[in-house]
Amino acid sequence: MANGITLLGLGPGKPTQLTQEALQHLNGLNELYLRTKEHPIVSTLPTGIALHSFEKLYENAEKIEDVGEQIIQQVLTLGTRPGGVTYAVPGSPFIGDTTCPGIFRQAKKQGIPVRVIEGISFIEPVCAALGVDTYPRLVIVDALELATMHHVNFPPSFPAVIAQVHSRQVAVELKKVLHTVYPDEHPVTLVHSAGNPNEILELIQLSEIDRSPHLGLLTVLYIPPLAADTSFEDFQDVVAHLRAPEGCPWDREQTHVSLRKALLEETYEALKAIDEGNPRKLAEELGDLLLQIVLHAQIGFENGNFSMVEVLRGINQKIVHRHPHVFGDVELRDMDHLLTNWEKLKAKERKENGETETGLLDGVPDILPALEQAQEVQARAARVGFDWKDVQGVLDKIREEIGEIESAGNQEELTSEIGDLLFAVVNYARWRKVDAEFALRDTITRFRTRFSYIEGKARGQGREVSQMTFEELDDAWEEAKRF
Repeated sequence: MANGITLLGLGPGKPTQLTQEALQHLNGLNELYLRTKEHPIVSTLPTGIALHSFEKLYENAEKIEDVGEQIIQQVLTLGTRPGGVTYAVPGSPFIGDTTCPGIFRQAKKQGIPVRVIEGISFIEPVCAALGVDTYPRLVIVDALELATMHHVNFPPSFPAVIAQVHSRQVAVELKKVLHTVYPDEHPVTLVHSAGNPNEILELIQLSEIDRSPHLGLLTVLYIPPLAADTSFEDFQDVVAHLRAPEGCPWDREQTHVSLRKALLEETYEALKAIDEGNPRKLAEELGDLLLQIVLHAQIGFENGNFSMVEVLRGINQKIVHRHPHVFGDVELRDMDHLLTNWEKLKAKERKENGETETGLLDGVPDILPALEQAQEVQARAARVGFDWKDVQGVLDKIREEIGEIESAGNQEELTSEIGDLLFAVVNYARWRKVDAEFALRDTITRFRTRFSYIEGKARGQGREVSQMTFEELDDAWEEAKRF
């Protein structure tokens, strides 16, 4: 080529695995640019080729993710020279390499000719070493990318091959992410130098991957799948099966409206488990709640209204957009600034979506329990400055409302004043960062427990609670408080 870029795959490492096309091209070169010299085949390349590599970029980089873009830009510049450039990478240019796709796309945009000489990727020898098949659903993941995440981003019910586990540091960070899904003792295999004479397979536990003495450029981690009932996608299929013609008659009959009561009940069951401080029960109730969500998404899909993909995309985009201080470059001064900015972003979203102008409190669902609804409307009003200057004003308001209860002239006034008092007490809870709904539910739970104690004591005496004197009831109540 007068100019242009050749992307060449060097294969997994053995000279016999280099393709005839690649070898023929290499024999005609006088210089070659390598992503890395740390590849077994480099020492066997035809003599007389001046070798250049990008190792220095990796050594000097503050962020490893910046190196790829630097390589791309340098190769693009070299490609405009007379004679162009050949850029060679381990394996195959478009499998397990992030630089070649970037070079290919940008070169096309800039009108730079590109030739691709494919190679045997790392996948073929790794699968041969493991004795596994990529079909039907093997996941291929980059360790460097996965190690920067906070959670595993593929279904754990799929087997996975994770490439570029080239150092202990990468293995340490990778293990942290994998532990969000897989247990310490999950059996895995480290494959080193697959397809080469020095190939090594280590069958170990996940917790041990950072202790291997063989970690290097050609190290790949294989993770066998968890059970088929461990991924969100598997669960979606179960729910879709329930709704299918051969599924459950009851589930097929359900609609958004018919499931409304169940959605509310499961939400309260989850809240009850939280109130009880019961993690196992909470996990079970969250599963029941998730069933309701997936059912609604499946019904939405069947009706042609929306799919789970739209649900997930919508909430993903919303959360990222509303947290520019996390996913963007916005700096927030304090929590009040955060909440104010949150409301501004929500208002902007409504405007962009063509929604009619609404009031600040319109988004508070009427179906919320009264205490929770009161606390939320007060919090939203406070975000725009409609609040007491200090907590003393709130206490004064409570005392004022007690006085108005005492002077209420009729039942209607009394009802109104009691509502005002409750609203003021909730406001005090908000000021003191107490969840009013939880506080009252906790008190109700304590009352029920203590009253049950009184009932038990009455039964132990062969009496009904109604037969006990007030003094006896009061003494029993004080006893119950000691337990």
